Amino acid sequence: MKDFNWMYVLICILIGFLTYNRRALDLWGSLLMVVMGFIIIIAAGFNWLILIFIFLILSLFATKYKKDYKKSMNLYEGRRSARNVMSNGIIPFIMASFSYYDGFLGGFIGSVATATADTLASEIGILQTPRLITDLTRKVKPGTDGGVSPLGTAAGIIGAGIIGLSAYFLQICPNPITSIKIAVIAGTIGCFMDSILGALFERKNYINNEQVNLLATITGAAAGIILLHL
Repeated sequence: MKDFNWMYVLICILIGFLTYNRRALDLWGSLLMVVMGFIIIIAAGFNWLILIFIFLILSLFATKYKKDYKKSMNLYEGRRSARNVMSNGIIPFIMASFSYYDGFLGGFIGSVATATADTLASEIGILQTPRLITDLTRKVKPGTDGGVSPLGTAAGIIGAGIIGLSAYFLQICPNPITSIKIAVIAGTIGCFMDSILGALFERKNYINNEQVNLLATITGAAAGIILLHL
């Protein structure tokens, strides 16, 4: 158990309230985030939770960006639910809760970077006509499962890089090169896995968006664990 400070818990509750008040998460999503945050503070430390908050902030800004355009295209997702919190957050939560295991540091950074890269790629990428990742000669409508674009890919890589830099400055990872390497490579791999799963399975309704997000963060975590030891 890390050094415990009730002030951190109050901050966690405040952020949970703000995410609900700003309509980023619904009530159950905000409550679940607070509970998971409380456990992360105890198991890994407040600095690990801050990295997840950075993901939330980046996601919020990306979602709100060009809001009117997204609404006109019926692509504005708006308030997210507890299912979204679970699908994007359960793997980082597990990695942080068992951070004493060898490699889970890399898994944590990789999974958070994946969630960040995927969200930014999706929210920014829809501003440009995408192509299907399994057939790059085929243009598809913005918001199509499995669609990728240079703009979205660039946004995802930048988002992953921000997570890597933040993990270093928050003293989660002591080596900046290692931190950025894990975040950018694992985050990009996880993001592309999300698109591949979307193209192959989600478009055919074999799995849903939450399941795709979960599998993508698992991929990012696995890549992060491997990269930590390279």
